Formats: sequence, C-alpha cells, structure tokens
Amino acid sequence: MTRRRLLVADRVRATGGPADSNAVLVEGGKVVAVGSAATLRAPGVHEQSFVGATILPGLRDAHLHPVPYAALLTGVSLKTATDLADLADRLRGAAAKRPGAIVALRMDDETLAGRRLPTRADLDDAVADRPVLVHRYCGHVAVANSAALAQAGVTSATPDPPGGVIDRNEAGEPTGVLRETAIEIVSKALAGTAPVMQDDLLRALTALTSLGITSIGAMVRIGDGPWASLGNEAELLASVADRLPLRVHGFVIANSVGELDEGRSLLTGRSSRLRWAGLKRFADGSLGGHTAAMIDPFADAPHERGTMRLDDIDRTLAQHCFDLGGTVAIHAIGDLACRRVIDLFEDLGAAPGTARIEHASVIDPEDVRRMARLGIVGCVQPAFLGSEADWLEDRLGAERMPMAYPFASMVRDGVMLAAGSDSPVEPPDPWSGMALARDRNGIVPAEALDAEAALDLFTNGAAAALGESQPLAAGSQADLIVVDRDPITSTPDELRRTRVHHVLVGGEDIPIDPLIESWVD
Repeated sequence: MTRRRLLVADRVRATGGPADSNAVLVEGGKVVAVGSAATLRAPGVHEQSFVGATILPGLRDAHLHPVPYAALLTGVSLKTATDLADLADRLRGAAAKRPGAIVALRMDDETLAGRRLPTRADLDDAVADRPVLVHRYCGHVAVANSAALAQAGVTSATPDPPGGVIDRNEAGEPTGVLRETAIEIVSKALAGTAPVMQDDLLRALTALTSLGITSIGAMVRIGDGPWASLGNEAELLASVADRLPLRVHGFVIANSVGELDEGRSLLTGRSSRLRWAGLKRFADGSLGGHTAAMIDPFADAPHERGTMRLDDIDRTLAQHCFDLGGTVAIHAIGDLACRRVIDLFEDLGAAPGTARIEHASVIDPEDVRRMARLGIVGCVQPAFLGSEADWLEDRLGAERMPMAYPFASMVRDGVMLAAGSDSPVEPPDPWSGMALARDRNGIVPAEALDAEAALDLFTNGAAAALGESQPLAAGSQADLIVVDRDPITSTPDELRRTRVHHVLVGGEDIPIDPLIESWVD
C-alpha cells in the first residue's frame, strides 16, 4: 500500500487551488489534493510541516543546454575576465591543468577593456602549442587560435559556410573570429576533445534541483555543432537516464532527418524522467554578436542586419517533427527572424502549442498578435535583461527599444509564454529570472510582469511548453518545492534571495546539496 504524505506550510501557491490552501496531499508520486491541512489530515497520513514556508509547483526551465552548462561548471569560464591579459592568464592556467584542446565559454567582449573580440594572435600569445576555441557568452561567436584553425584546415581559401562568417583581415587571412555556422568548422575538427563526464552532468543537474528546478527543456546535439568538442550530448543524457534527479525533455538540435530520428531514439524509452520532446533549429544569431536577423540595420552597425539562417531544411525537419508528434522550437532573436519563423509555422499549419519561438528578443507588435492568433509559444529569457543593459539600446536605438522583450504586451495579447535561462548563456537561477521579469533591470519598465505572471512563466507556462500537465493539480505528477518566502508578496530583490528547503520529483525527495555550485563566472 502506497503511503500518503501531507506537506504543510504557511501557504500553497497553485493555480485553481482554494485561496486558503496550505497543504498538498501526495500518494504514489501524484498530487491527490491541494487544500487546507485541517481538511486533508486523516489517520495514517504522514505529515511534514514547514513553518514560515511556501509550497510551490516545481520550477521549470524551458530552455537550457545541460551539457554545455555542465562543461561550464567543470571547465573554463571567461565572463569576468577584465582584459585580454586576464583572459590569456586564464587560458594558460587551464592549459597547465589539462592536456589536449582548450575550450572556454562565456567570453564577453563588451566587458573586456577595449571592448573588442580577441583574435587568433591574442590566443596564440596565451596558448600556441594546442588548439584553443573560445566561445562568446551568447554562443553565436567564437575565436580560434592558429592551432585550432590549422587542425580544421581553415585558411584564406576556406569559403564562408552557409549561415556563417569567417572574419578576415585586409590580406584575406582568417582573424580567428568565427560567426554562427562558421564555428562548426573548427568545433567539428575538435569533436570529443573536451567531453563532459557522466558524473559532471549529474552534478550539474543536481545543482539545478537545488535551485528548485524540477524539469528542463534540454537543448541537445548529436555530436556536431558549435559545441561538438563536448561530445554527443544526446548520448550522454541517455547514458544517465536512470540517475536523473529531474525531468528532462530533450529537444534535438538536428541538421537532417536522420539526426532527428537518431536523437529521438536515444532519448526515448530509457527512463520516466527522460523523453524526446522535439526539434531545435536556428533562424538567426545574437544581438550581442550583431548576428540577430533584423528588419532594419543595427543602430551601432548601420551596414549590418545580422544573419538569417532559415532555409529549406528547416521546413523539412519541422514537418518531420510534427509528423512524429513532437514540438518544434526555433531560435529567433531579431524581428526579421521572428517574422520568418511565424511565417513558417503558419505555412505548416502548426497546431497551437506545438510550435515555439525561442527568445523573441525583438519583435514587432503585429507579430506578437500573430503569435497569439496562431497559438505559437514564446519561450523567453528574462535573464537576458540582466546582461544586456549596458549595450542593448546601442544595438537597437531608442525607437526600437519598446519592441525589446515585450513580456507584458505578449501576455496582454494572449501569447502562451514560458521562461528559460538559455544556460550557460545566462545563470540558471529561476528566482533571478522571475525578479528580472518584474523589474526588468530598468529596461522598458512598461513591459514588466506582475508577480503572478512572473511566477507563471516558470510554472504553468513552462510546464505547458514542455508537454506537462498543470502543476499541483489533482492527478498531476507530485513535482513541488518548499521555499522560504512567498514569491507573490516578495519584492524582486527579496525574490533574488529565495532559498529552497525541499524538493519532490514524482513524490520522491530529491536531496539538496548546498555545497554544489550552480554557477561559475
């Protein structure tokens, strides 16, 4: 006989629950009821009390790259490098500790002295005897040293790949800077040289549960792409399926029908906590790297409109994914990319809730209304507001700022919204993300969400985007958390200090390890 458990706190925040709810009854991994403890108490029911706490649905991060995130926690992060000398010192330190190629993440030219990308020469001065590949924090620009370019066979005669650019100097020689699909030329040559180990991935996922995250939309590759050096991400997830501490919904970043089918096979039937969710594709790049596809040029680069990456294969893959019953998630940051993705989904007749635009960072108001009308999910990243404040208006100009991250307009117009972090692009902390959805770091305050809508991004909205039932409803999976404050009455700054006391996934207690770091800068 399955034991019934009653979790009691000061309050429960659950959609559709009674206003005076302070308890959740759980049995067999499912929620039996949400209500008052006085009503739900019964003989034989084991009761756990959390004084001064709030019970919430488990939080969902609808867009996260788990293997690169694990690589960040165990590898080389450059986000806080102050200048090129500091960056070089960090690369030398990494080279002294490990053999083989050096792959570093989260380099940010906007915060380096001089505000410029390093070149192959800068990286050669740091490490010249082995390949080095440094990824900009957005993931859409990277820099390779001479050894990495040589291993990939990149010379002045190498053409730009479709959807990518190899930066060159006046003599036509590659500078080492690679944009969009050009990164893959080098990363594929380094494939598997910096693999993430099983225990490292599990440790990273455990760090997420300690933040209150019980489900993720995992963007995973088959073994190619800009992070090919990390190995076959789908295969790695499949190998730890029976040890996952949270639910993983895998979106396969595929370049062919065969890759999508392979990813689906790897992520299916291995564990109740791992499933294939669909396809991930890219329509453009990033605002920071000037590769987001824009209708009008960038304000600080008047001859640049970004890189449009949509082509015929996107239509083929999207249709195949829909035919398999999956969800199609397409990265689109610029307003032109968002428009073209909406066009594609409309042409394909995508059923409401089965098509997602990832990010939708800059989007025309009419396209917001089209998203709502067509039932296209917007998977947004409030965390971007925390890192783009110093340069966002430079990129867009004042007249386009109202189109930047228009969360409130999306909610008013009826767009189905979910939130993700895009980690390791940004920290995976959902409490900071919730706070940023509310205070927006001062960026276009009119687009701020209220407390209920901000919480919904990471609970009901994200659950729906991942194909899960309504959280904390009777009969749903008992994925819930106990935290030290009420996110509805807390200010954004108070919300950022939230601490998680207890986590359940499918009714199972998930140990919280405060010694595991969830972020490295």
